Amino acid sequence: MYLFKHWQNVNKRLVAILTCSALVLFLSPAHAAAKVAIKVDSAAPDFQLVNTQGETVKLADFAGKYVVLEWTNHLCPYVKKHYESDNMQGLQRKYTEQDVVWLSIISSAPGKQGHVSATKADALTQDRNASPSHVLFDESGDVGKLYGAKTTPHMYIIDPKGTLRYAGAIDSIKSANPADIAKATNYVEVSMRSLMTGEPVDKKVTAPYGCSVKYKS
Repeated sequence: MYLFKHWQNVNKRLVAILTCSALVLFLSPAHAAAKVAIKVDSAAPDFQLVNTQGETVKLADFAGKYVVLEWTNHLCPYVKKHYESDNMQGLQRKYTEQDVVWLSIISSAPGKQGHVSATKADALTQDRNASPSHVLFDESGDVGKLYGAKTTPHMYIIDPKGTLRYAGAIDSIKSANPADIAKATNYVEVSMRSLMTGEPVDKKVTAPYGCSVKYKS
């Protein structure tokens, strides 16, 4: 009898622990963010982040314009591939000259690879001759998780109506070798060309490649 009652009490405690654990997981911000599933051809979720000048930048500020989101980490070999070859900067210059807004987003948490100060971020922009409209900090990782950003780089294109039109890799060859850039299909360029000429985007979603985003958790 004693063993039976003892086993009942153990079971009750286990049920309580599991229930509480499940409740914490369900209510945690990270879990909630992960449950938000953005979809191509649906409205891009609005967000606000601080840029290197300490200014608050909102996605809604750019209504009526194309917006490119680029998740980045300057220490990632895959990011280096596209910056050391001038490929990423070339895209930035090409589209910002056409009044496209280019937002480079750093979701690396403090203490994690790729986290930088505003001064360092500005120095990187200058040294690499980069041309983003803004470099934004997402230290909490909330915006990255909201968009489901998995890698650096991970690219998104939002049209002037605020609709997400492309999400995925920068190009079609998943390597860190700059020699592969010329042989690859640049998904960002192809998608932007289609959008700007009123044609449908052929590949709206592709598998991103690169280093994992260094989130806080």
